[in-house]
Amino acid sequence: MIGREEHAPTCVKRVLITGGAGQIAYALLPHLISGRVFGPQVRLMVHLLDIDGTENALRGVQMEIEDAASPVVVGVVTTTDLRVAFTDVDYAILLGGFPRLPGMERKELLAKNVEIITMHAAALDEYASRAVKVLVVANPANTLALIAKKRAASLPAENFSCLTRLDHDRLRGMIAKKIDSLKIPDAHGAVTAMQVRNVIIWGNHSSTQVPSAAKAQVRLGGRWVPVLDIIGDEGAVWLHDELVTQVQQRGAEILAARKLSSALSAAQAIANHFKDWVHGTPEGEFVSMGVFVPGENSYDVPADLFFSFPVECRDGNWALIQGLPLAEQTRKRLPATIDELVQERNLALSLMKGCSHL
Repeated sequence: MIGREEHAPTCVKRVLITGGAGQIAYALLPHLISGRVFGPQVRLMVHLLDIDGTENALRGVQMEIEDAASPVVVGVVTTTDLRVAFTDVDYAILLGGFPRLPGMERKELLAKNVEIITMHAAALDEYASRAVKVLVVANPANTLALIAKKRAASLPAENFSCLTRLDHDRLRGMIAKKIDSLKIPDAHGAVTAMQVRNVIIWGNHSSTQVPSAAKAQVRLGGRWVPVLDIIGDEGAVWLHDELVTQVQQRGAEILAARKLSSALSAAQAIANHFKDWVHGTPEGEFVSMGVFVPGENSYDVPADLFFSFPVECRDGNWALIQGLPLAEQTRKRLPATIDELVQERNLALSLMKGCSHL
């Protein structure tokens, strides 16, 4: 008997990964080609872009995708040509960027990555689908997303985002680990990150980010319970102080341990980001996304920045959650991440003027 899934309507979407020969792309591809992210009825044409000299590595990745016998992949394009890579893409995951080398000044790194993102955004503007959804992962992600949005001016601003879901999921995992250590009777087994919702990452994907669990809930005994009600007064001090620092420094901690930046967890976060953006967030749940908010907002964040906010997603669109009361600790930390983003923006815009791709 033929299963229903074989009769289900299908469509083909083109998904581009820049930096396609890199370690994050390699960790991300299993999520995409399994059908988990975009759905089992969506067929994928995978585009992998990288720089000259990576052709053999890209070919190797292509062979592995083909050998994986994916249920959703209908083809693979590997290229170092921007036009080929960006033509008609529906989803663009911009991983490609210059890594920070020992002794490199922040301005020098930003200059290199502004040049790269400007080239990629120009290609988006010229070749991509008008409905393309863009996720910037290369760092500094918030500021590069702003540059991409400005250069690809023909595309709607709401089509652009930057990755702060990694920080969001780190926060969920740390809270789950803390609650699990308390041995709550209602837990009925180990508490996992999937049982924690409505944490928030505010601001920049950097050490100035402001993680907040003031609105976080944990699912215990079949109901959602505020985390603050579970951990008590002593735990609240940890939540508003030590936990914040742990999340802010986690990337550096992993880099020191692995001698490589986060790849496995970044790939998982990218998959989660797109899955929620495309299919919607669960009822009653919001997630963190770096998004462009041009007008006024209830958190007094200035316009013309990409800023991580709590959002909910419906029908392929995101919407800012307005009006959440901020804990005093969060309110005091926000100016530092805002100031950093403003400084990065101003520097990046001055560098952008010197790019040859405007």
